[in-house]
Amino acid sequence: MTTRMGAGSSAGWTGRRFALVLAVLLLLGGAGCGGDGGSESRVGGSEVSDSAVPVAGISAPVAEPTADTVDSLSDPLDQPGPPAAAPDAAASDEPASTELAEDDPADPPPPSFTRPDRIRGIYLNAWLSGSTARTETLIEMARRTEINTFVIDVKDDTGYLSYRTGVELAGEIGADQELRILDIGRLLRRLEEEGIYPIARIVLFKDHLLAQQRPDMAIQDSAGGVWVDGRGDVWVNPYDERVWAYHAEIAREAVELGFPEIQWDYVRFPDRPQSELERAVFPGRGERTRSQAIRDFLVWSGEELHDLDVPLSADVFGMATSARSDVGIGQLWEDFIDVVDAALPMIYPSHYWEGSFGIQEPNAHPYEVVGAALRHAVRRNAEVENPGRIIPWLQDFTLGSPRYEGPEVRAQILATYDAGIEEWILWNSAGRYTEAAFEPVGGWGDSGEPWIRFDGEIVPADSRLAVPAASDEAEAGADAGQPRARDAG
Repeated sequence: MTTRMGAGSSAGWTGRRFALVLAVLLLLGGAGCGGDGGSESRVGGSEVSDSAVPVAGISAPVAEPTADTVDSLSDPLDQPGPPAAAPDAAASDEPASTELAEDDPADPPPPSFTRPDRIRGIYLNAWLSGSTARTETLIEMARRTEINTFVIDVKDDTGYLSYRTGVELAGEIGADQELRILDIGRLLRRLEEEGIYPIARIVLFKDHLLAQQRPDMAIQDSAGGVWVDGRGDVWVNPYDERVWAYHAEIAREAVELGFPEIQWDYVRFPDRPQSELERAVFPGRGERTRSQAIRDFLVWSGEELHDLDVPLSADVFGMATSARSDVGIGQLWEDFIDVVDAALPMIYPSHYWEGSFGIQEPNAHPYEVVGAALRHAVRRNAEVENPGRIIPWLQDFTLGSPRYEGPEVRAQILATYDAGIEEWILWNSAGRYTEAAFEPVGGWGDSGEPWIRFDGEIVPADSRLAVPAASDEAEAGADAGQPRARDAG
């Protein structure tokens, strides 16, 4: 599918030492798309991202990893979170910077990719993508299974780009000083050889580096200076078209290098309590609402990148499928779904409150939660002219009980199919995926489809078909997991 709307100085020893430590930590345990796609911190052996981080009113009140950023060590899509008790990395794994050779001066033409009819994908953080040993392990898994797509970090929420860049502003602010993928051309050519479709994940409005180096582009504080949220994070201003243009340049370069699709993450405003947001000032806002700003960016980026003829998608909070407001972050389904090629709601059962969709233990009911959330999205798409596709981010990490293994992951995949959606992407910030949940090349064989977690129990997959689904009317009127009141503190 083509685009819907016509889209400093070298680091010192301290920076290099930090980069090395961060690389080792990520390869060993993984820090917490899509995109909302997840989240950014690790708690109790679990992972989080914007895609996975617990957001006020969306997930249980526990810190977790996130599909805005899986790579962050401080909090989780907007990314999905890290797996609980992830196994140690293989001894041969090393940070990308020690494993890949520099680009050859005479690089061949960019690779060419054909989009799969149905995306069946996994997320790879930048450090993993720069490791030949780790990427080859996942390529081998893709050869054996239905996996056909890798979502790869081009820029995460630290603000650093994963590879060398010619984007001028990136050089000025030092966004090219923490390289994780030394030879992006080699990586893309390798994926082309294997028939694996790469998607470039670009984090937008959570950009510590840009906000710190260009405070004029950051959200401002009414008391003066740059606004800092309660977690110590700084954000760039979603209303600032200079921020838009910077990220469009990054996306254009990624496509010129060979990426066939762009996935925007952290396409949202900060998810913070009103007591903190009262001080936040957004220059250039005028009379526009938050959701209008997000829509304006998506329309603008589609037009700006139209000549590239590539799909543009956006990670959004799982709550966006059912909430009738923008949940305080500017993501209102009807305001974005017709200006993207696809929306990727981060539907992680561990991130829903007790009682969401009438389910007392959402994390123990992966089939039911994913199915309910996606049916809401399908109904809303039916009411919009020319809507984008729905491709959910699903949970392949443990955050609380039960531990997520084959039955829990496969349950989410089947719930996606049963909701009438044939595409999905899994989030695990450490890149450790549950192969038992993936259909092997050639089918399941005589053993049949694996058992799944359904109605809180591990049962044969076809057991779910014996239970009648709730009617559209009943489900639409049920508690869809509306957010609780935001913490005043």
